[in-house]
Amino acid sequence: MTLGTQTWKEYYLCRSELEFRMESGRPEKDFICKAIAGHNGDIDELAYISTNECRFDGQEKSVVCTVSSDSTVRAWDVQEGTEIWSSPLQPAALVNLAAYPRLQLVVTVDKQGLIKTWKAENGREWASFSLPTSSSALQACDHPETPFLLVASAEGVMYTLTVPQLQLLSWTSVFPSSPTSLLCSPDGQWVFASTQDSDLGPKVFYTQSLLCVLEDEPPVSSTLPVLLTSRACWAPDKTARLMVMHRNSDNMRLAITTYELGTKQSQKGVDAVVQQIASFLLPDNMMPPHLMKGHGSQVVLLVSGLELVLFTIQGLQLAAFQDHQKPITSMWVVSARPPCTCIVAPLPEPAAPPHWASHFKDQSRVLTASFDLSLRVYVWNKENKFPVLKSCYHLLGGSHRWASGFTHVESDSMSIVGVEARSIGTSILRSYCFNVQHGSDDCVD
Repeated sequence: MTLGTQTWKEYYLCRSELEFRMESGRPEKDFICKAIAGHNGDIDELAYISTNECRFDGQEKSVVCTVSSDSTVRAWDVQEGTEIWSSPLQPAALVNLAAYPRLQLVVTVDKQGLIKTWKAENGREWASFSLPTSSSALQACDHPETPFLLVASAEGVMYTLTVPQLQLLSWTSVFPSSPTSLLCSPDGQWVFASTQDSDLGPKVFYTQSLLCVLEDEPPVSSTLPVLLTSRACWAPDKTARLMVMHRNSDNMRLAITTYELGTKQSQKGVDAVVQQIASFLLPDNMMPPHLMKGHGSQVVLLVSGLELVLFTIQGLQLAAFQDHQKPITSMWVVSARPPCTCIVAPLPEPAAPPHWASHFKDQSRVLTASFDLSLRVYVWNKENKFPVLKSCYHLLGGSHRWASGFTHVESDSMSIVGVEARSIGTSILRSYCFNVQHGSDDCVD
């Protein structure tokens, strides 16, 4: 908890209003939309660099960073709709980035494999590291004690680097000569590595063995007993629960199998333990999903063309939505338990009643972006045994005359940002900032 200038009552009223406005989504009344331009090329990735603080003292500020084919990384003030800083022109187009909000650090990689760290507050370059080939994946692991960076090369090698110095800790060949994807667990203890539609089974690595390398000892890992893996995600509320989409044994159907990961001591040291806890086949009439996210400990969200579909890990279909007119390009699932910092005053207000904290504990939402030039907002209703997703409203982009659709969407506690692709080969940001009045009695209409 961070001490500030508000009482618990003021915080409660403002937070209630914020969640009401984010669920209702009335233009101008609930949010302000701004178009933010500056890049001279396509925006390839974006990430929030501001900490996810729920503060209502007039000091709230959302900041996102973007990388572009124009060979720059830039930071933007979402509320003001302005550029904060831009890097100098880099040797090659920037293709990916990772953010460490707690450290106020941004990591970028260009198409030639040059990795750099940047100070988020002023855009100054901190360190660099060159891969021998281009990069296929970049994963930030902001472990409280030992933050680190995982990078996969197009040749199938995984590198572990210190942050922010980018010193090499270890490297291991995962899938020789094959571009490798990486997915770090919520607590940074595990990393999932795969190569698209390959006969080579995906692997999980215990990250502690990547950070503390023993001479002549391979990292602690296990190969999952599935083939032709296409997608995977972690369950946010179970840090070692992994859901993998793959072809079944006869290669005819897509299946989703859920695993629990752990470790055990052996005579040789530490071994990885993988236990299958659930598996189901996707419906025959469902197009192969191209996006996959987890929610809670039991729910998986899949995007297939225009459709968003929810299943439990046992295969029960919870809901299906077709709110877009064109294919969905991006999905963002806001954590059910975001690291929100309450800005309140310690005295003379008495301690907040326990039910106030629990009222906000599980608030979360889902966002989708589409080529139809809209974002869709969904919120969870957790009154039932399984969470139920409610479709709320569209956030519209600019003119179809100039724009070809949204390609990315992300969100923090008080804003939503989408990347709007332009027909001329450039991109802009479009932000939606939700209005909260700063006062005790006038926070709720």
